[in-house]
Amino acid sequence: MSLRQLALLLPASTLLFSACATQSAPVMPVETETPMAALEWSIVVHGGAGVITRDAMSPETEAAYEAALAHALDTGSEILASGGAAIDAVEAVIMGLEDNPLFNAGRGAVLTETGEFSLDSSIMAGDTLNAGAVAGLSNIRHPISAARAAMENSPHVMLAGEGADQFAAEQGLEVVDPTYFFTERRWDSLIRVLERRGVEAPAHPLGAAQEDELSMLSFPDDRKFGTVGVVAMDQTGTIVAGTSTGGTTAKRWGRVGDSPVIGAGTYAANGVCGVSATGTGEYFIRLAIAYAICARIELLGETASEAADHVIHTQLTGLEGDGGVIVLGPDGTPTWSFNTEGMYRAYATSEGRREIEIYEYNEGAF
Repeated sequence: MSLRQLALLLPASTLLFSACATQSAPVMPVETETPMAALEWSIVVHGGAGVITRDAMSPETEAAYEAALAHALDTGSEILASGGAAIDAVEAVIMGLEDNPLFNAGRGAVLTETGEFSLDSSIMAGDTLNAGAVAGLSNIRHPISAARAAMENSPHVMLAGEGADQFAAEQGLEVVDPTYFFTERRWDSLIRVLERRGVEAPAHPLGAAQEDELSMLSFPDDRKFGTVGVVAMDQTGTIVAGTSTGGTTAKRWGRVGDSPVIGAGTYAANGVCGVSATGTGEYFIRLAIAYAICARIELLGETASEAADHVIHTQLTGLEGDGGVIVLGPDGTPTWSFNTEGMYRAYATSEGRREIEIYEYNEGAF
């Protein structure tokens, strides 16, 4: 057994033992992975998981999310179909999601307890296993671009706090006033959490409530979750995964979740997998979820669907954690798995298959 195989086997074995020792919750219906023609390229996208039900979603809000996911697929598909690199597709799609106030990443991010923004992101390339991550950004418009810059232009994998902001600015990335990220929707969520905690609210960043493009929409309760992620395979077979988030509403003490943690929220390895996660980050970190899925694919010979479903429905659910993942398998076949009421998700492939979903599983989507 090689050292690399041994290194992969240890965490996978640990996770298997944990699953056997824990009473698991009832397993939700899962996707069936059906054979596909050889893929030239593929892309899968998520916009967060949580308490997302039809009853809590107005038709207008549902249409807005579906349009956003469709635009994300269009952006990535155009790059990949023209022979572009997976890393460019991942960055471009996430940049678009970071600029869309529907999602908890970039503009539209949740606020910390003190009314500030703390943004996290990561990216990983499956051909080299190079990775970059940033945590606690406060004024960089596109955290995913900062993560890519950390990977390509620094000797480090993760940068955090003021240093991460400084590095990104020195790389020529766009710096914005933190109010750029502000939306009244997220402010209202913060106020509700602070009232429950009995904590005095900070001053309104804009002085007073203002209407914005989200004012006429109704949203489900997604204060606990919210992350955007993309996994893409280009025509060279290179798989790249990226994730970006604003974290959790009213977070304290510089809390960092799984999104910028390589192996927890993001992982990619050519010929094996690509994973981006969303959910309660503390559990995803403890289970090294993104890496665990890839280890099961490589060492146990499971399909991407089998590996994702085991990790999400047995191990994550067994720890009473919640959330989901999007995955590309060894040949770029897309899948997803989640144990929440819904997850904003979509995929497209070179053979013309395309799917956009929000609510619980739709059998036979793949």
